[in-house]
Amino acid sequence: MAAPIAEVRMRWLTELQFEGAGPGQPPIVVDGDTKVATSPVQLLLLAAATCTASDIVVILQKQRIELEALDIALRGTRRETEPRRITAMAFHVSVRGAGADEVKVRRAIDLSIQKYCSVIASLAPDIPITYDVAIA
Repeated sequence: MAAPIAEVRMRWLTELQFEGAGPGQPPIVVDGDTKVATSPVQLLLLAAATCTASDIVVILQKQRIELEALDIALRGTRRETEPRRITAMAFHVSVRGAGADEVKVRRAIDLSIQKYCSVIASLAPDIPITYDVAIA
């Protein structure tokens, strides 16, 4: 059996602006200078936040939490010198829903970050990841 594959295509538009997408998906614009669109590093953070959010939704739904809102703000600290890679990530997770409490939400976040999120698992293992939680 062949290994699962993730695939995208991109093309150069102008300056440091590109567009790309997965097969059959609408394109998104990416800007290496962050002048007109999200940068590649911001997309990486967005991918990590979305991956974690997806896990949190599934885990909380399995715990019979009636989720009404989930918002994640993610800040990545970058090296000053090249390559300016992410050296730390800090999530701020806000949850609203019947039955949501800090213990359940923290457990869902921990499971995502430590076990389920494929994006985070694909990053360098020396990146410290922290989070805080707000329950409404």
